[in-house]
Amino acid sequence: MSIIKTSHSRRSFLKSSALAGGGLMLNFCWLASCQSPSEKELLNPPKEWFDFNGYLKIGDNGQVTIMSPNPEGGQNIKTSMPMIVAEELDIDWKNVLVEQAPLNTALFQRQFIGGSNAIRFGWEGLRMAGASARQMLRQAAAKNWGVPVAEVITEAGILKHSKSGQSANYGEMAAAAANIRVPEEVQLKNSNDFKIIGTSRKNVDGKKIIIGQPLFGIDTYKEGMLTAMIVHPPAFGMKLKSVEEATVKSMSGIRDVFTIKVLNDDFERQHFDTCTFLEVVAIVGDSTWQVMQAKKAIKVQWENFETYKEERTFWGQTKQTLTIPAGLENTSDHQSNMTEIAAKKTTVVRRDGNPEAAFKQATKVIERTYTAPYLVHNCMEPMNFFADVRNGKAELIGGLQKAELTEQTVSARLGIPIENIDIQMTRLGGGYGRRSYAHWVLEAALISQKMNAPIKLVYTREDDMTGGIYRPAYQATYRAAFDENNNLTGLHINAGGNLESPLYANRFPAGAVENYLAESWTINSNITIGSFRAPRSNFIACAEQSFLDEIAEAIGKDPIDFRLELIEQAKTNPIGEKNDYDADRLAGVLKLVREKSDWDNTPSNIHRGLSVYFCHNSYSAQVLDLKMENGQPIIEKVCCAVDCGIIVNPDAASNLAEGAIVDGIGNALYGELTFKNGVPEKNNFHQYRMIRMSETPKKIEVHFVENGINPTGLGEPTFPPVFGALANALYQATGKRQYHQPFIEKKEVVG
Repeated sequence: MSIIKTSHSRRSFLKSSALAGGGLMLNFCWLASCQSPSEKELLNPPKEWFDFNGYLKIGDNGQVTIMSPNPEGGQNIKTSMPMIVAEELDIDWKNVLVEQAPLNTALFQRQFIGGSNAIRFGWEGLRMAGASARQMLRQAAAKNWGVPVAEVITEAGILKHSKSGQSANYGEMAAAAANIRVPEEVQLKNSNDFKIIGTSRKNVDGKKIIIGQPLFGIDTYKEGMLTAMIVHPPAFGMKLKSVEEATVKSMSGIRDVFTIKVLNDDFERQHFDTCTFLEVVAIVGDSTWQVMQAKKAIKVQWENFETYKEERTFWGQTKQTLTIPAGLENTSDHQSNMTEIAAKKTTVVRRDGNPEAAFKQATKVIERTYTAPYLVHNCMEPMNFFADVRNGKAELIGGLQKAELTEQTVSARLGIPIENIDIQMTRLGGGYGRRSYAHWVLEAALISQKMNAPIKLVYTREDDMTGGIYRPAYQATYRAAFDENNNLTGLHINAGGNLESPLYANRFPAGAVENYLAESWTINSNITIGSFRAPRSNFIACAEQSFLDEIAEAIGKDPIDFRLELIEQAKTNPIGEKNDYDADRLAGVLKLVREKSDWDNTPSNIHRGLSVYFCHNSYSAQVLDLKMENGQPIIEKVCCAVDCGIIVNPDAASNLAEGAIVDGIGNALYGELTFKNGVPEKNNFHQYRMIRMSETPKKIEVHFVENGINPTGLGEPTFPPVFGALANALYQATGKRQYHQPFIEKKEVVG
């Protein structure tokens, strides 16, 4: 059992008392990276309790509600994070309710999805919130009963004093507890005493999702609401020239047609202010159907833009000037440009030993180049947002990942103070990074401001798929040097891509090879890119793990044995000082997946591939089993080992890993967006191939390392490894290495 200070941050912990006799309310700013409890059948509703955003509330009947500050995008943190609070509060889970909080930067910090950090950042604060409330309730009971606090125990929402036989539920002591000072330090439970954490609990929104109850932004409806859509340029490299509005304005149900400028020219963009098309045409009408018909009929002229520069501030610190080139780009040009720049304009990011000498003296060198195309996020719920901007105030409703950052941009663009902006966050129908770049929220707000009316902006699938923002196209070349004894003596990585490089120079196998060189580069492009699940790792993991398998084969070693030898080198005699992975944890998932997959006894009809990767503070190793039928891969099983620290909700954690694995397989096999003269060559699912249910693994096993360390992240770490595991299994099945994604080329349009 550990003791922890409750005042660990400048915005620590606020307490309010009930105004009318009925509740305890705790505000914890650290919940900003967190979420809240679950909606269940419980007690009758309390007569008195607080209904404030951002507070742990205890009603006079013992019922508990925790507002969920962070958006829920399918990670199930809206269930798992409240479990952490409930654990330390020592409340019966069935008496806990969850509510989604609106954006409130006065109460919370880090109200966003990203980086697999929700549980990681919220862990200590959420526990503190529950433990502090429990301690205050114990103090209230001790004072009321005239007994020592140390003798008051709690169990499932009940306060007890064994010697006197007195007991009370939390609700009976909530009002008295509200008058007690928040303790300066509290005791947290030992993990061995957890009753809720480590047990599986159902998704608190599960029933609502199944029965179709409104949860998502696209479900929003307000009386008097109009529907809006936008028309953007058909090609990257183009801008608006003119629009014929009159004909469309006369169509049935159309209220107005006008152009909007999403960001002003002098606006200082921050990290997530990426905007593909700065000027678009807005069409506003009474219904979705009427607006769609007008969208088809409208006549717009476009023209090519000239090269320009764009300044960005990354995370409020590093300023960067980007050159946005003119021209209508082609996928074939991207490929030749990347090859050319990789050979001429690289930056050395890391150098260990003397890699040049190692390659010069090598008796054998293996060199392989890996590429991957642009990918579309393809969220099931296309971008949409409700906006009501009138009388100097803005009400905004929808799903987005970086609400706090979006609010700042909305305030600057609309000229409305932040305190007059109310962003209400709904459940996301898919995010994966796409909903971090909320230009469509600005579009909705600007349209509403112009119309002086509430509107709901809805993107079509074609709008979403052809309007950016994409996972970049990447390229990486790996070279390995060997001596006369077939020992690996040098490793060289040269990697880059569109506007960003996928290189993580200090990750494994850095630190395990005596002579190591990592070079990086980028190319300019007017095709907008952004975060995609496990940014950069989603490509480089596949290239790295494919190449390591090829090295293992070249020196005649088992793929797992070879990796474990490298990891042991990094542990016992590390090269360099910047290795950013824990060798023991990396080896741990490899050993676990070897055991659980029965690696050493591969069935005769199964082709097996391995991959292991570290990202987002966690580790995952995967073994993928497949067989070939009629020239097509049939994935029989994926065995996944994960080290992400303590697991809060095992079923939810397994589901998250399983979803990432299926997502990764689909992208590896089929994911691809190409361009011709700046135009995306696919605009909907009849062209953009997605994985089908029948193509998913027949079985997925997820095993977690039990090491008792604090949670480190899970939303993204199981996504990158499956690309490499699949590539290596396909090689075992076909004898052909996979150097270019997608692994299966689509020969024809899929109906």
